[in-house]
Amino acid sequence: MARVVGVDIEGSLVRAVLLQVNARRVAVEQMQEISIDVAGSLEEALKLIAVPMLQHGEAVAAAMSGTEVLVHRLNLPKTALKQLTEVLPYEIESMVPIDIDELVYDYHVLKSDASEGVAVLTVCARTEQVRRFIDLLALGLGREPERIGCGAASLANLIGMADVLKQPGPYALVDLGLLQSEVVIVADGEVRSLRTLSRGVSGLPETAGQLSAELRQTFLAWAGQAGARVEQVYLSGSGAATPLAAEYLSGTLGTPVALLPPLSFQNLTPEVSDSVPRFAKAIGAALGLLGRPRDFDLRRGALSFQRGYGFLKEKIPLLIGFGIAIAISFLFSMAANLYALSLEKTKLLDTLAKVSTEVLGREAEDVDDAMGLLAKAREQEELDPLPMLDAYDVLIEISKAVPSSITHDIESFELQRGHVRLNGILGTADEAQRILAGLKEHRCIKDANVVKITQAVNSDRKKYVLEFDVKCPEEIPKKKAKKAPNDAEKSDTDTKEPAGAERP
Repeated sequence: MARVVGVDIEGSLVRAVLLQVNARRVAVEQMQEISIDVAGSLEEALKLIAVPMLQHGEAVAAAMSGTEVLVHRLNLPKTALKQLTEVLPYEIESMVPIDIDELVYDYHVLKSDASEGVAVLTVCARTEQVRRFIDLLALGLGREPERIGCGAASLANLIGMADVLKQPGPYALVDLGLLQSEVVIVADGEVRSLRTLSRGVSGLPETAGQLSAELRQTFLAWAGQAGARVEQVYLSGSGAATPLAAEYLSGTLGTPVALLPPLSFQNLTPEVSDSVPRFAKAIGAALGLLGRPRDFDLRRGALSFQRGYGFLKEKIPLLIGFGIAIAISFLFSMAANLYALSLEKTKLLDTLAKVSTEVLGREAEDVDDAMGLLAKAREQEELDPLPMLDAYDVLIEISKAVPSSITHDIESFELQRGHVRLNGILGTADEAQRILAGLKEHRCIKDANVVKITQAVNSDRKKYVLEFDVKCPEEIPKKKAKKAPNDAEKSDTDTKEPAGAERP
């Protein structure tokens, strides 16, 4: 969950908005507005409405007035895209009477179907003016803002908040201020044109015709440049709620004009919803801190936002809280693991004691004790009754002993208690002796002998009977050495008199 703050300074009014963003859902937590005349100064106005929203270290953004920003549309060849960052400074410097080192700028490459080149919309301002605006905000907020927008371009960040604004357009978003108005023309989801008008709503109804004329001139200039008329106009700002403003402008411009459509904020009350158009630019500035903004940011180059010790100082209580929570969680986890291991050890020791009693005859207290009992049991245990060669292994050894030149058939094979009896058929008696000699070479075959050789019925081949024992050296039990008689027994034996002898 993140919280962001947007600030809009419009003439003598200061507006601030606090947005809560959670799982791609945006909710308006607070919207505050105050007059600088009431607060006494801009610094005090920011302290009264914006500083309380920054108690938890939220990011903050603001937008400069459009009168301090220069906007240019550049048409460049497509080959310039590869080196756009190197080419733009020279192109911008050729269009403004200011040295490029004194400017801070941002740009957007516009979507274009033209094969001959690409269009780039650039905004720039004097570095000194942007720095002065940042310092002015820092005095009131107690910290520098993370982003500095450009006039009404911040309204473009509202596109994703309403389905109506997602239309390809082109349409215009007009911020009707008290002393001036700002216009942003949007097409295909991106800013295509920006302009600041010198008329606001403070002189209405006398200045209504002049305001309408400037808007009409702006839209005609756009139509001549882009070859498409503005299809819809949406009003926001202080004058958006002026009675009959939309109807009047719609009639004089010849273009549908309506109030800014409802935005898809979570849990938005009707009272707050009615105030959204007036706070639209502040909301757009705050949304610029999230995801991929559609407006411009003048905190570039030497003015790039740097999070210093002040930011860390604000975060120290939160970081300490997180550290304590992690430490406590770690200790609980370690205690739980140790307790689980202790229970498992007790269970394993009980199992070891039970098994050692059943198998080794005595209860083992731990692993070392069990290993010692097992070593003693191995010294005294009898050989494994499972033979080292079973019937299948014996047949394999017989097949190895039969040369490839001998045709050998087995009629019957019997293995009982280590004794093998085989009835086979082969060519000659000599072949039987050759097979016998091959089997005798195996270390586990003992007392091999051809018991009988007879003539096969109706055949010139021979039948033979082969018997032998299967006993590997490892399976022969070692005889225990007899105890030697002790010295007393030897002495008794040596002094024992023959029967019938008489003592002197």
